[in-house]
Amino acid sequence: MAVKLLVPTALQRYTANQDEIEVSAGTVDDALAELSSKHPDIRRHLFNEQGQLRQFVNVYVGSDDMRQLQGGATPLKEGDEVTIVPSIAGGTDVAEREMVKEKPSETPLPELTKDEMLRYSRHIIMPEVGVEGQRKLKAAKVLCIGAGGLGAPLAMYLAAAGVGTIGIVDFDVVDVTNLQRQIIHGTSDIGRPKMESAKETLNNINPFCNVIGFEEALTSENALDIIKDFDIVIDGTDNFPTRYLVNDACVLLGKPNVYGSIFRFEGQASVFWAEKGPCYRCLYPEPPPPGLVPSCAEGGVLGILPGNIGVIQATEAVKLILGIGEPLIGRLMLYNALRMQYRELKLRKDPTCPICGPNPTITELIDYQEFCGMPNVESSVQPDSDLDITVTELKRRFDRGERPLVIDVREPYEYEIAQIPNTKLIPMDDVASRLGELPRDQEIILHCRSGKRSMTVLEYLQSQGYTKLKNLKGGILAWSEEVDPSVPQY
Repeated sequence: MAVKLLVPTALQRYTANQDEIEVSAGTVDDALAELSSKHPDIRRHLFNEQGQLRQFVNVYVGSDDMRQLQGGATPLKEGDEVTIVPSIAGGTDVAEREMVKEKPSETPLPELTKDEMLRYSRHIIMPEVGVEGQRKLKAAKVLCIGAGGLGAPLAMYLAAAGVGTIGIVDFDVVDVTNLQRQIIHGTSDIGRPKMESAKETLNNINPFCNVIGFEEALTSENALDIIKDFDIVIDGTDNFPTRYLVNDACVLLGKPNVYGSIFRFEGQASVFWAEKGPCYRCLYPEPPPPGLVPSCAEGGVLGILPGNIGVIQATEAVKLILGIGEPLIGRLMLYNALRMQYRELKLRKDPTCPICGPNPTITELIDYQEFCGMPNVESSVQPDSDLDITVTELKRRFDRGERPLVIDVREPYEYEIAQIPNTKLIPMDDVASRLGELPRDQEIILHCRSGKRSMTVLEYLQSQGYTKLKNLKGGILAWSEEVDPSVPQY
């Protein structure tokens, strides 16, 4: 029988850019098998070497997680929609959909000044908010992890709404490429710490808001101390180690975790709160291998998209503070900007979850770089590494008439933006299937945008027995800065 497979943006490059594929299948397993038969390149992104569905890939039939049905044997009927939901970073049971009522606080709510009464008047005249609700917002403490694409709009709206204390964790600086989407920063902020820029913007939006900055990376050593004093945590991160760290810290401290993620034209949002529903690990028990899922820096993102998802996150936080409505607990919202379509999928607690299940095996924060398979990614790209070659040295070799084999592991659309001369394009995801084009007896120089992806490929080639390898330090960005300024940066 004919069923429709819905393919997310992150996987559409393996389906000839098709987002909907009709297959003839009687079960979920049959549907995925036919998909993999039609598009073989998608197989390794869905299945591990043992042929099992990867744990960072979820499959829904309608709005139901197939794990809550009959797994891969779940029968399909004519016209069913099967949705693939990978990690990028439906309704629920009645108990999950109840309004979240906060516990009575022994601390009296702060009073509103005359100026605050005027500022928040459009809130106060709403019966669902009123004076008491606005006082709850003033008393609330919300922590935003990141002042980037998601953190920018959500923090601005929280400040405007009158959330009394906003914490921001971010140690990055403003780059010109941020300005396409990170609206909390401006052109004059380029080069400034994002913390300073964000704090200045929020204080300008609402001087009654107390902004607390943490200009440091969130780690297993500091996460519990930073998070413990806040009521709600909003996850605006862009990498898997921090995402799992935020989840685990929130579970251990009993805090709600307002989740959002974005990629190209699609976004996800939910509220993970282990005391009342599933956590992030219930949805994605394990992260994808390093390099399998591209970041926004590698795959791009529609500049408007984080505004949409960030505003959803801010809305969920305000609902939790006020104790109104139906939070996204036990529900995953999917947004497709190209179709202007929202879809809702059911989430349920995983009874075998290692941190929020009845028999947890994770009782403290762990090494999340190692958990995500990236224990030495940063340390492997050191200035004095024997595996590095600088852009100036490569240019000298070109000038001497040498033609070393330089492999560009970026994506084709990146190659169209900027290229280093005398290079060959083999995208990172294609390297494994194109080893025949890489001679083992010749030196190979690998490069990407900044040097991180190419180092990942270098380490993979080492595991395949290659020994004559170099990584272009700083990638094409360094080439543009130090060798040829006419090469565009992106």
